[in-house]
Amino acid sequence: MQQIRNFSIIAHIDHGKSTLADRLIQATIMVPERLRRDQMLDTMDLERERGITIKSNTITLPYVAADGQEYALNLIDTPGHVDFSYEVSRALASCEGVLLLVDASQGVEAQTLANLYLALEHDLAIIPVINKIDLPQADIPGTKEQIRRELGLDPESAVLCSAKEGIGITEVLEAIVRRIPPPRGSPEEPLRALIFDAQYDSFRGTVVSLRLFDGEVRPGDVIRLMSTRATYKVEEVGLFGLSRQPAARLRAGQVGYLIAGIKQVSDTRIGDTITLDARPAAAPLPGFKEVKPVVFASIYPVSNDDYPALADALEKYKLNDASLVYQKDSSAALGQGFRCGFLGLLHLEIVQERLAREFGQSLIMTVPGVRYEFTLTDGTTLAVDNPQHYPDPVKIKETREPYIRASIIIPERYVGAVMKLCLERRGVNPHFINPSPGRVELRYDLPLAEVIIDFYDKLKSVTQGYGSFDYELIGYRPSDLVKLDILLNGEKVDALSMIVHRERAREWAVRVCERLKEEIPRQQFKIAIQGAIGGKVIARETISAFRKDVTAKCYGGDVTRKRKLLERQKEGKKRLKMVGSVTIPQSAFVAVLKTKNE
Repeated sequence: MQQIRNFSIIAHIDHGKSTLADRLIQATIMVPERLRRDQMLDTMDLERERGITIKSNTITLPYVAADGQEYALNLIDTPGHVDFSYEVSRALASCEGVLLLVDASQGVEAQTLANLYLALEHDLAIIPVINKIDLPQADIPGTKEQIRRELGLDPESAVLCSAKEGIGITEVLEAIVRRIPPPRGSPEEPLRALIFDAQYDSFRGTVVSLRLFDGEVRPGDVIRLMSTRATYKVEEVGLFGLSRQPAARLRAGQVGYLIAGIKQVSDTRIGDTITLDARPAAAPLPGFKEVKPVVFASIYPVSNDDYPALADALEKYKLNDASLVYQKDSSAALGQGFRCGFLGLLHLEIVQERLAREFGQSLIMTVPGVRYEFTLTDGTTLAVDNPQHYPDPVKIKETREPYIRASIIIPERYVGAVMKLCLERRGVNPHFINPSPGRVELRYDLPLAEVIIDFYDKLKSVTQGYGSFDYELIGYRPSDLVKLDILLNGEKVDALSMIVHRERAREWAVRVCERLKEEIPRQQFKIAIQGAIGGKVIARETISAFRKDVTAKCYGGDVTRKRKLLERQKEGKKRLKMVGSVTIPQSAFVAVLKTKNE
């Protein structure tokens, strides 16, 4: 165990985690030329296209240190985006230390600080690493000063490197060996292993990623999952290389995988403890904090016949992304579906994209919303995340919505534009902090509902990509909330209903009606699209009917002949409107989510 080091790389998004991971792999493993590529630990096409890490991946690196000893370095690569912080916390539960990466040109940013606090909560050894020192705009003394002032770490202990150019990689590896402690635990104790990830293999069942804290496990052992008490016989154990590498056994301190023919996806729970059935551990390991979703949306299959396939896909997806929360839901317009909870809007996008790509699901997604609280006249408190469950307005005494404290770090020249954006989104209590010359940190209390649709996109636009955004939930505050219904020819479309602030209701209603007018095809009869609060219509658009020129054959003669034909047509249209139904195309639901300037 003295020769094992378990570590993770944490940083703000775009500070170079994946590139540093690539260099560490190339410095320790002879990667064949045909397998060499950028972002080696990013296995999804989606990660490579967007240039972000979504899933934390693990690899074991063999390294001969300067003292001649051979070490096994278990690297768990993590995402940087705030929406995937749950993924980071799971990776940190399996480590003894972290490399805290700071970009020499950007300095300490919001997520750098958030990830540092996560690492401190787990009591991990922290090695600051200053990356991108080769850039012309790199400010190494300034970055060291920020590390001292904002992170409270010793700037002289920071390792300087450039992952892109391969500078300082040996120093990083030596620092890992010298400054990260070996794992604690005993191979003689009863087996205790923490499941920190899993994925479904259609041929071999669930492949479990685990960190062993005590004991050992071999093929042939009968294991027990402590939360479900299900037992399985181990078929294969091994380590993570560029591909899975089977081993004779896994011992305390190691990170590896286990295959035991687990076909029931629901049996495997991320954060569960594995022990031996014959010699069980006295108590399970502490799992992970319960995930708290902040954005809610319903997803429905395009065809109702695909509902069982969607249910199966979500169960398998949940195994690979434990931060997704879902329950059954139904809608008059869209049939059977699921109400899902996400950690943010990027998380929502990624889930939608992965379900389409990896499981071949065609989905319709409703407008994202948040969870509101209602105090009723009888004193009860109701939590509502679905507009369909909005209580009777007569019984509502007080309405509250969730607020976040947003931390926005920007260059000084964008302060005016960002303040204007925050005020438009009902931001209050602004605070200014100057972390370093030329940079400003703005702190605003904002309603979460105003942030989830397109706030981050707008922020990136007004700051020309320089703005960094992080947030934390700070609880519920009283607010004037109403339910906005969208009606087509007088009939409510429940999938397009939303709970909004009264001041923003008219703006939302106009926007949705305009979008639907563009997307819904014309019919033989007029279609009225209305936005209403209760019985009061606050916005309207009309899709005009196709008009056949019934007066074409009338030439000459009295005008009453034309009028007679037009009246007859009018009667026909009225009858058609009563029996005709309007089908909303899938693109209309997507269009409602888009911002005005797209």
